Amino acid sequence: MTVRVTVWNEYRQERSDPAVRTVYPDGIHDAIAAGLREHADLQVRTATLDEPDAGIPDGVLAATDVLTWWGHAAHGEVPDTVVERVHARVLDGMGLVVLHSGHHSRIFKQLMGTTCDLKWREDGRRERLWVVDPSHPIAAGLPETFVLPEEEMYGEHFDVPPPNELVLLSWFEGGEVFRSGATWRRGRGRIVYLRPGHETHPTYFDPNVRLLIANAARWAGAPGGTRPTYHHVQPVEPPG
Repeated sequence: MTVRVTVWNEYRQERSDPAVRTVYPDGIHDAIAAGLREHADLQVRTATLDEPDAGIPDGVLAATDVLTWWGHAAHGEVPDTVVERVHARVLDGMGLVVLHSGHHSRIFKQLMGTTCDLKWREDGRRERLWVVDPSHPIAAGLPETFVLPEEEMYGEHFDVPPPNELVLLSWFEGGEVFRSGATWRRGRGRIVYLRPGHETHPTYFDPNVRLLIANAARWAGAPGGTRPTYHHVQPVEPPG
């Protein structure tokens, strides 16, 4: 089954910050999309904030099975209409994979109903990730544990509702731990949060991270089941 993926990115810091542009000269979205295109069952397009309708008008969302979301410096600039449009599509069955600093995106906060706050530190030290649910499809093909040599630290407490499933746990050199791969369900939609991916580190070129995102896209983009009926209905069983 082909999964239609739209890779969304602000695409602001890559154009304004030389340190980010050095790592991702064609944008973070380009690096994420390149990793996804290594998989023949994923059909990939990209979208960025400064395109019309933030790159995701109704027609694009209607043709999207799963949306990946990377944002950081311009969360507040995503229009209300776009947030509501994405929210409605998730409830109707579109998957959403929120990456790294997307934890503070308006769409993730709306779906979680919490602040989504956490601890952070930009020290570029080592992160070790552990697969804590090896049976989950998001973990398929990953080793039991792997290391990112340099990353931004995210630490607990992560102010989100208890996940339906916890797939990855991180440990950082400073001693912190973090729930780095977690899932939720809202309506018919599946939501995944994946922590790795600070803009000044080459995380999205790491083979394990690329596989992780591809697995998450497949899982979140799976069919959402029968659309339920709401509001006033007639009896299913005829009157006796």
